[in-house]
Amino acid sequence: MATFFYGGCCLFTHSFYTKPMLETKNKCLRLKVCGITRLEDALLASSLGVDAIGFVFYKKSPRYITADSAAKIIQTLPPFMTTVGLFVNPTQQDIDDTLAVCPMDTIQLHGNEEPEFCKQQQRQVVKAVAISSVEDLDNIHQFECPVLLDAKAPQDVYGGTGQSFDWSVLDNLAHDYPVILAGGINMTNIDAAMRVEGLYALDVSSGVESAKGIKDKQKMITLCEKFH
Repeated sequence: MATFFYGGCCLFTHSFYTKPMLETKNKCLRLKVCGITRLEDALLASSLGVDAIGFVFYKKSPRYITADSAAKIIQTLPPFMTTVGLFVNPTQQDIDDTLAVCPMDTIQLHGNEEPEFCKQQQRQVVKAVAISSVEDLDNIHQFECPVLLDAKAPQDVYGGTGQSFDWSVLDNLAHDYPVILAGGINMTNIDAAMRVEGLYALDVSSGVESAKGIKDKQKMITLCEKFH
């Protein structure tokens, strides 16, 4: 099993990264589909060449899935699909209990978690940072890990709104670790998202859904065709 490094940072330890990276319009750009709740959606993502799928372990989310249900999906996946567990303001015990049932390759922390909490995790962490203006980009530098940039949501709402922020604020984007773009990416704007410089991956969810937590097959196919 190989370890993949980006800018000196280990993002995923997965044998997938021993293979050549997919050629896209933005070379080496990866794609994650988040909010998976059904096996058929996970298998469709895999068949379309999606690099990672995400499971939401935040009970207030309409895309929430239990650790037991996520584990059953993961056990059925073909090889080389990276799995990501999304948590919002969890305790360490919350994370440990979930991973004991449902091992994940990567943890995505989507709440108000402090940098030290991110650093103490035993798995690779992606930290979500809410963005509405260029000044918000200053917040990413406190995190010594990959970051996911999502549109700033109303108080006590943590992502999943389907809203985008003004991507032009990323014109001078700089971070020592991989940067992932999220928030309202869909079939109509994915070309613009792919033109943003300096990104490691795109993260989509609502843009490929027919209902919250239910992925739409045709939207998935169309978006992935545009991506690849």
